Amino acid sequence: MKHWIKRAVVVLALLCTVGGAAAWYSRQENAQTPSFRTVRVTRSDLVVSIGATGTVEPEEVIDVGAQVAGRIVSFGKDVTGKGIDYRSDVEEGTLLARIDDSLYAAQAAEAEAQAQQAKAAVVLAQANLTQAKAKLYQAQRDWERAQKLGPSEALAQSSYDAYQSAYEIARANVAVSEASIVQAQASQTQTEAVLQENRQRLSYCTITSPVKGVIIDRRVNIGQTVVASLNAPSLFLLAKDLTRMQVWVAVNEADIGKIHVGQPVTFTVGAFPGEAFRGQVGKVRLNASMTQNVVTYTVEVNTDNSSGRLLPYLTADVQFELQRREGVLLVPIAALRWTPTAEEVAPAFREAFSAGSAGQGTESGRLPPAAGAAPAADHASAQGVLWVVEGRHVQPITVRVGLANRANETEVEGKDLTEGLEVVTGSQVQAAAPTDDRNPFAPRIPQRGGRGAGGAGGPNRP
Repeated sequence: MKHWIKRAVVVLALLCTVGGAAAWYSRQENAQTPSFRTVRVTRSDLVVSIGATGTVEPEEVIDVGAQVAGRIVSFGKDVTGKGIDYRSDVEEGTLLARIDDSLYAAQAAEAEAQAQQAKAAVVLAQANLTQAKAKLYQAQRDWERAQKLGPSEALAQSSYDAYQSAYEIARANVAVSEASIVQAQASQTQTEAVLQENRQRLSYCTITSPVKGVIIDRRVNIGQTVVASLNAPSLFLLAKDLTRMQVWVAVNEADIGKIHVGQPVTFTVGAFPGEAFRGQVGKVRLNASMTQNVVTYTVEVNTDNSSGRLLPYLTADVQFELQRREGVLLVPIAALRWTPTAEEVAPAFREAFSAGSAGQGTESGRLPPAAGAAPAADHASAQGVLWVVEGRHVQPITVRVGLANRANETEVEGKDLTEGLEVVTGSQVQAAAPTDDRNPFAPRIPQRGGRGAGGAGGPNRP
């Protein structure tokens, strides 16, 4: 009997020892478990660009105004027969609106009557000249006969003098008649000019389209009175061709040197999220503007709008393409900037990692170029390190770093790098769940109070 009791005590002691050792080892192994955040290496096109904001503008806009004052009495018809309104298609010469022309018509009629009167005055002056010339001819014949006779018993001195005076008067009358014709003709020219002016002013009451295009804005209504004083009032805003649009982009002076004519451009608008439109630089304007000490230049970007989707005055997020890489491997910049601790590195690489950390630092300390920057002069020397998960540790992959885009992605290249490979971007330590490390075979003494999660309690009591 004592023999079995002795064996039971030995077995119980061995179980207690093994259980305690297993609990201690499990606590050491699970006290801190590293968890790595990873992303996949992707293959895509990479574009280095300069970002700016612009506004979609029609390529050519015409502001149709009024040159006379008056009340709008009617609108014209567009190419479909509908009344002129927003987005109406019009041809060159299409009637857009009419202004009340009663006053201008009366003035034109009065000017026309004055022109007719001046024309009649010219005819009358010409007739008077003919009459004066006839009288001059008669006076000249009488004066010639008087000169042949001379003052004598046949021709009294008074008669001689009368013929001479009549001749001189007739000559003067011809000169007066000729001057009257010139005066009448000048008056006729003046009245015809006044008539032309009034007719032109009358024609201004009819507003027509100067070109073929689309009505962007109608700024008047029927019955509204327009007043033309120093500035012509604007009635319609007409876009000549909406199939060709421009984006006016404000580019910072620090980036304007990288912009050139013909440069490819992509842009997006809020009206069509996720859809990219393409264009190219057409012109860099020289008139810079300054706002809060920031100098910007306006760049005109030409784009095709045959689909008609782009509307005037949309806000555009523009990317000027500087460089492009086709089908390259991309990783987030965070993957190149992350450096593990010595405990996280696989044992096979831990010694080299520790030596590198003690010296100039690991290759992972080399950061890729900033977004939008040009590549380094020595592309092969721009090296970095990516880390991949191997069990509970990570191991390094040396890569060459290329360009970076505005999405914080950078081009990488390496012999061990493949598309879809998961690389580490960060890590966090997960503490193991709390366990009861007391020996399950040890006797437990009941307690009152004690230290709990809420704070200190009173002394232990049996």
